[in-house]
Amino acid sequence: MKVVILAGGFGTRLSEETANIPKPMVLIGDKPILWHIMKIYSQYGFNDFVILGGYKCYVLKEYFANYFLHQSDVTFNLAENSVQILNNATEPWKITILDTGLNTLTGGRIKRAQKYLGNEPFMLTYGDGISDIDINKLLEFHKSHGKSLTMTAVQPEGRFGAMELEKDTDKVKLFMEKPKGDGAWINGGFFVCEPEIFDFINEGDQTIWERAPLEAMSADGKLYAYKHYGFWKPMDMLRDKIQLEELWNKNIAPWKIWK
Repeated sequence: MKVVILAGGFGTRLSEETANIPKPMVLIGDKPILWHIMKIYSQYGFNDFVILGGYKCYVLKEYFANYFLHQSDVTFNLAENSVQILNNATEPWKITILDTGLNTLTGGRIKRAQKYLGNEPFMLTYGDGISDIDINKLLEFHKSHGKSLTMTAVQPEGRFGAMELEKDTDKVKLFMEKPKGDGAWINGGFFVCEPEIFDFINEGDQTIWERAPLEAMSADGKLYAYKHYGFWKPMDMLRDKIQLEELWNKNIAPWKIWK
């Protein structure tokens, strides 16, 4: 089963990092967040990736074109114009990178990948969100309901501490540091898709995946939610990158499920 990753947006809210590279190439530690996402899927045996690029797509292509050299020790013999690989430190990945257009929206990018995906189910996620999700359990849940689409539902942490005050005295009765949200579930990506989802992408390149397609599938009873109670975090802003890097550098990253 192929894994499709949306990696073409401008990443404007992370502009400190994305002036010269696409958002999925922003580093956590010494690896792009895209690499971390791919490692999550690879841990469960999903190694065939279709990356939907757009903004600065050439950066994605150049990174993977030179991936083997980046990960290995090498000897360059300039006199003989040869390269000797001293070790083999790469991944079992097959990677297709599609330039889906600079201004194409999420649904339009997915539609452009249709001919590369055939008539088979596939995984889909965003190139800026990581999780300790169990992909096998997600897939089992998808197969159990037999509908067109499974979306992973998550409850993100709050951005700020929350408190409860006494009405008359303003005494703090309860304080919680960055509690979970108000109980609402949100779209966490990590979809499992049947090929009929393409029938719901009808507005060309300007289709927003999260609008008309998901709304229509929901109305038709074809969209189910897999509730993930564990770690999930998007890298929307610089503070998110800093938090993720702290977890990674301290070797306590919850999403690092691989050895």
